[in-house]
Amino acid sequence: MGIEKYIGEATEYDKKLKLEIRKPKSWLKSVSAFANGIGGTLIFGVADDGTIVGLSNAQKDSEKISEILKARMDPIPNIVMEILSENGKEFILLKVLPGQETPYYYFGEGNRIAYVRVGNESVPADATALKRLVLKGANLSYDSMSSVYKFEDYAFTKLRTVYRKQTGSEFEENDFISFELVDKEGSLTNAGALLADESPIRQSRLFCTRWNGLDKASGVMEAWDDKEYEGSLISLLQNGTEFVKNNSKKRWKKTGSGRVEMPDYPEQAVHEALVNALIHRDYTEIGSEVHIDMFDDRLEIYSPGGMLDGTLVQQLDTDRVASKRRNPIIADVFSRMHFMDRRGSGFRKIKADYRQSVNFNEKMEPVFESNPNAFYVTLYNLNYGADIENPDFEQKNLDFEAENLDFRTKKLDFERYVSGLKLNQPTKDNILIMFNEYGFDKPFSRTDIVEYTELSLASASVLINKMKQFELIEAASDQGRGRYKFKER
Repeated sequence: MGIEKYIGEATEYDKKLKLEIRKPKSWLKSVSAFANGIGGTLIFGVADDGTIVGLSNAQKDSEKISEILKARMDPIPNIVMEILSENGKEFILLKVLPGQETPYYYFGEGNRIAYVRVGNESVPADATALKRLVLKGANLSYDSMSSVYKFEDYAFTKLRTVYRKQTGSEFEENDFISFELVDKEGSLTNAGALLADESPIRQSRLFCTRWNGLDKASGVMEAWDDKEYEGSLISLLQNGTEFVKNNSKKRWKKTGSGRVEMPDYPEQAVHEALVNALIHRDYTEIGSEVHIDMFDDRLEIYSPGGMLDGTLVQQLDTDRVASKRRNPIIADVFSRMHFMDRRGSGFRKIKADYRQSVNFNEKMEPVFESNPNAFYVTLYNLNYGADIENPDFEQKNLDFEAENLDFRTKKLDFERYVSGLKLNQPTKDNILIMFNEYGFDKPFSRTDIVEYTELSLASASVLINKMKQFELIEAASDQGRGRYKFKER
């Protein structure tokens, strides 16, 4: 079995030719970074080019690794250590698990340093990264912490108005406490401060620019429009959406059944991307803000802070990214107002909105990118370079409308059928949650049910059996064991 197998299993790894005992910092900084992030693997006895050189005494080295970890790490991270052999040579595999008691410090030479992973390097955590690690280790989020601002000094007209419009209910005084916007001493939490009409949190800002051309390079006129907004997150969402609307066009074309509208950017996709940028951004980065940059051919949204667990979104299947909320209180309030889904299907919704658009092609697939400190979404202008005079356009649109109508009819039939079954309402709700996420085409498993319904594994199995009993699902045998698809009625 080749060393490549072990490297391939590790999302992050470091190779070490030998165990440095006198200079443990050379490898302990990677242990710290892995524990502070998504985990990783150190491989001792392997050269940089992957050649197994081997260790002269792997058993002794493994014992020394344990001793040094106990003496030089605080707290001691969870590890799994194995001695393996290949071609008669031994090497050590040190797997460092992602930690829950962050920050994990290396201490020595009079220093106490927490490391984080940047690319393939382990570097000292800066002040912002250290704040994130402290919050994570304390099982706290930025938005849940109490601020220095008093509830009585701030108005929430925008929150009350939008909440009433979106839900049909009033936002009552006791809701501020039950939704964790105000603490028991009458101070706003950071979530409350971010939702106040005149938010006192300086980094609650949105910068919007409509650039002239395809990039930010200087020209006769660099930008057509430029706005800076601050205040309540609800106001930022409304202002950002309006800015995109005012700086884009909506074409239309007559068809046999009336006319079809062709916006530059699907409205729901823009809304979802901006909601995600405002809700999931890292507010511990002082002096930062969300940016919308519009060009002739695309729209880019930047938000401070990468993926919460340190992964890179471009390396993930965005149809199956688990929901991990950096600011759960804010996310909960926005989900109550139906501005976002609680179960993290934003990426799928953005892509689905694009794929349902008339001028969509594969080159216009939305792009999601991240690094440890930033998240980017690129939405392409559906009308840029589009041939709207194509004689096949009307027929393609008619076909598109027919397919959508057929799907909507089948979806409605399924939902009506489920509502009439002799099942309790929570079970019906969970079935429809899964159906709305996966439709008729995408397979799902028991673990997917756990993710989207918050049921236990045992309860998910019960739900599967009930769906089988009423012939709502069938085995997706071509997708592996334990996977199912909804059946069309």
